[in-house]
Amino acid sequence: MDLIRAILFGIIEGLTEWLPISSTGHMILAEEWIKMDLSAKFMEMFLVVIQFGAILAVIVLYFHKLNPFSGRKSTVQKRETVSLWMKVLCACVPAGIIGVLFDDPINALFYNYKTVAITLILYGVFFILVENRNRGRIPSIRNFSSLSYRTAFIIGIFQVLALIPGTSRSGATILGAILIGTSREIAAEFTFFLAIPIMFGASLLKMVKFGFAYTPMEAWVLLLGMLTAFLVSVFAIRFLMGYIKKHDFKPFGYYRIILGIVVLLYFGLVH
Repeated sequence: MDLIRAILFGIIEGLTEWLPISSTGHMILAEEWIKMDLSAKFMEMFLVVIQFGAILAVIVLYFHKLNPFSGRKSTVQKRETVSLWMKVLCACVPAGIIGVLFDDPINALFYNYKTVAITLILYGVFFILVENRNRGRIPSIRNFSSLSYRTAFIIGIFQVLALIPGTSRSGATILGAILIGTSREIAAEFTFFLAIPIMFGASLLKMVKFGFAYTPMEAWVLLLGMLTAFLVSVFAIRFLMGYIKKHDFKPFGYYRIILGIVVLLYFGLVH
């Protein structure tokens, strides 16, 4: 049964990590309804490390775009790819520093259903307001060449907001990028690329804290969760990139508001 539950967690992670609807908000509900017969310490690590499977989906789908050594790229294209990676790393600095220094206090203070519900609703409203504000506007940044290091760093500052559970890392960075004039497509892709070092670092940090001694069941649960998250993430990323070519993010905003209300009502009544 724990293996089946690991698959369910992987499905939730793969779907919600890339859509701007908060993977943490969904995971906190999943933890309430899907109980695994494993230690609390392992579960804390597991719910972060299965993100590694989601990261692999980005690497596989965008391997050519992210590979500066591709033989199919010209010298100019290789330089642009290196520049893209430098912009990604530049944007990772704020969240990287704050995350390493304050990971435990943030979790202790904010990892609760009230914070998650409030941030779900708050950023849901923000998505609707930003999309209404931007209606009819032509974005000034429609390719990575026109994305400056300064803009990348500002997007990285928005990513810091996602350290508060329920915000949604993809939601915060996409929202911030759109606010400063980036197209939805570039905002979404840059968010995917930002996830690689950030989520890899978070996964590694949790694994080091937990240690590398797993029981056979723990190892299978972890591997199955990551594999499921990878496969579902491939679908979720492709869906999102197809969706935003014709639609805005307002439906995700409405969904977040509804989910936030559900979280408040459910935990308020049950607990």
